[in-house]
Amino acid sequence: MAEAIVNAHVGDRWEAFSAGSRPAGYVHPLAIKALAEIGIDHQGRSKSIDEFRDQAFDAVITLCDQSDDECPVWLGKGRIIHNPYSDPAKVIGSDTEKMAAFRGVRDEIIAEIPKLLDN
Repeated sequence: MAEAIVNAHVGDRWEAFSAGSRPAGYVHPLAIKALAEIGIDHQGRSKSIDEFRDQAFDAVITLCDQSDDECPVWLGKGRIIHNPYSDPAKVIGSDTEKMAAFRGVRDEIIAEIPKLLDN
């Protein structure tokens, strides 16, 4: 969601790329739905950080929760900022509870990440 939100909200100043240490192979359908609710038609794909190892970035923002054993360590170039969020895909509960988790993370990303990039 962060890639889509950054590109939609501050894409005139930043270009975001999202990747993980163990990509699922698909973008979670509830992430797509949460983005669509705010007018973002995300066409991204699940990517591994290995695709970006040799690229230099101005900033690398890690979003994984502190308790996530799979939180990647970025060894490439770029200022590293850690801004953790709980993984909404790990929420156990009803469909309503799961969707609420995705909306919550989406809204936190909207409120926080563009400000981090502008500072």
